Amino acid sequence: MNYSPRLKDKYRQEIVPALTEKFQYKTVMQVPKLLKISVNQGLGTAIADKKLIDAGVNELTALTGQKAVATKSRKDISNFKLRKGMPIGVRVTLRGDRMYEFLDRLVSVAIPRIRDFRGINEKGFDGRGNYTLGVTEQIIFPEILIDKVAKINGMDITFVTTARNDNECLALLKEFGLPFKNQK
Repeated sequence: MNYSPRLKDKYRQEIVPALTEKFQYKTVMQVPKLLKISVNQGLGTAIADKKLIDAGVNELTALTGQKAVATKSRKDISNFKLRKGMPIGVRVTLRGDRMYEFLDRLVSVAIPRIRDFRGINEKGFDGRGNYTLGVTEQIIFPEILIDKVAKINGMDITFVTTARNDNECLALLKEFGLPFKNQK
């Protein structure tokens, strides 16, 4: 089997030449690339109901195709009735083919299903070439069955790239097909 994800092929054949031309790179090794995608779901209400963590792990595993892990609190916070080591979220880090498959599903299926969608906000860059996107509902993904959802939760999706600045990262993500609000 010689399978390669669609966006991985698109990166090699279309995005690398386009970015090389735009930023005048001397070699293809200077072209920014996507290293990993981190998906994080904070489940603060899981302090009272432990079943929410299991449901979150199952949902994130179904979304990404990779086993999700529970995140645990690092310190005690008495106002939130939180103890050190209690599970309070779920996360998964995608690399390689699974990363490209998840990005393809995010761009082509999930983002168009967002209600009243006018584009992704450009304020999620961190200054070092990474971008974080917040999704308010996990039910925009077709893998999630709405009937079996106990509670609607949001998630943060972080794109980690080798870009040196935000402009290079923005150009890379636009080439991958993320619909930003202000197309420059």
